[in-house]
Amino acid sequence: MQSLFEGLENQRLWSYFSELSQIPRESGNEEGVRQFLLAFAKKNNLVAIVDTIGNVILRKKAYPGYEKRPSVALQGHMDMVCVKTEESDHDFATDPIILVRDGDTLHAKDTTLGGDNGIAVAMIMDILADPEGKHGPLEAIFTVSEETGLTGAFNIEKDMVESRLLINLDSEEEGVLYIGCAGGLEVDAKLPAKLETIPSDYEGFCLTANGLLGGHSGGEIHKQRANAIKVVARALASVKTKMLFACEGGTKRNVIPSICSMSFAAPKSERKAIEEAVQKSFAEQKDEFAISDPGLTLELKNAKLPKQAASSAQSEAFIRSLYIAPHGVDAMSMTIPGIVETSSNLAIVRFEDGIFSVTSSHRSSILSSRDDVAHRFGQALVSCGASVEYVGAYPSWKPNPDSALTKFCAKAYEEYAHKKPVITAIHAGLECGIINSKVPGMDSVSFGPNMADVHSVKERLSLSSVERISGFTRHLLSIIE
Repeated sequence: MQSLFEGLENQRLWSYFSELSQIPRESGNEEGVRQFLLAFAKKNNLVAIVDTIGNVILRKKAYPGYEKRPSVALQGHMDMVCVKTEESDHDFATDPIILVRDGDTLHAKDTTLGGDNGIAVAMIMDILADPEGKHGPLEAIFTVSEETGLTGAFNIEKDMVESRLLINLDSEEEGVLYIGCAGGLEVDAKLPAKLETIPSDYEGFCLTANGLLGGHSGGEIHKQRANAIKVVARALASVKTKMLFACEGGTKRNVIPSICSMSFAAPKSERKAIEEAVQKSFAEQKDEFAISDPGLTLELKNAKLPKQAASSAQSEAFIRSLYIAPHGVDAMSMTIPGIVETSSNLAIVRFEDGIFSVTSSHRSSILSSRDDVAHRFGQALVSCGASVEYVGAYPSWKPNPDSALTKFCAKAYEEYAHKKPVITAIHAGLECGIINSKVPGMDSVSFGPNMADVHSVKERLSLSSVERISGFTRHLLSIIE
């Protein structure tokens, strides 16, 4: 660890992050982190509480002379999105994240880094462990399963939270104070396959889109990156006859899919037409995404045929539904320039045990628009005969630029960085909105260090930015009254 973080000022912070990186913490598997935090609390004489859902709340007394200051909660989540390269044999249930430093940038070998949101956990631990830190009473709220449905925030027990000021450290752009976020809704669709025997004059094909950047479906949706599922569906929509027998694309509901494969049977006599259709679609999409996703590949290979596949009519209808289903930015905000208002992410497609399944996530700062785009997506799937459920709704967080905490944060940042912060809202979902709705009177702000391409194997974290944000957080805590 010392050589990896050599030359950095806050060695204690990086030691905590390094330790966290050794602990598996995919959403739903936070027990190791929970025990790590409880051992940390015991060592540092902190009050520690585990609520019924598994969130950890730690409390630290005020620095002498700061006892009359208001209690402040620092908040982050314990889990991380676990994505790896196609070639990696990494096991997220057992293996540590292998950290790699490149100058001021930290990333991981062949996997997501877990800076989202492990760096928040490390920064909070560093502040709690500092006997000389000047602040009023502190709470630390570490939630579970943020990445798979904001589960911990939804189950916060309001009577266990003493603070009415909350600093969320789950943002990814230094110098930006987020005071609002989008609400979200997911669509789950299922379609039982109408299996038929594959004719003897058919052969098997596998079409794979790969090499895409992927990324966070809230934080990167405006960058117009390619969606691997949409890339394949578009190509297959131009294939005349097809019987699907395998589909696998996407990994998480809040990740833009970077890989997708669909296998199908088609008449041997149509091979040339299929190859030409795929090549034409690839050339078009390669050109369209030349700037936003230059690594796009689309490869057609032979595939071993099973005995049965979905009927040609059903396969055509299913591909058509994926082709027409909304994905990407649906509307930009008219109130906050440059901010996405409404978007969709066609996140996951599978064909398992004779059932096609599709998962999508939809976001908007206007809840009626969120519901509208989700239902439009749902209707696209209904058109092929799928059953649809709308699940996982969470509220938006309405910006309040005049809040006391926002003013304190803006003042503190200007004093610390000698420049004004950007005060805005974010299209991604943040736990603040949910915690605010659960804890009456809560005032929240979210900020964090520079990170890029979270939820992808290209996730990167700026080391110097982390240290600046850590210093800013300490300064903020010292002036809040």
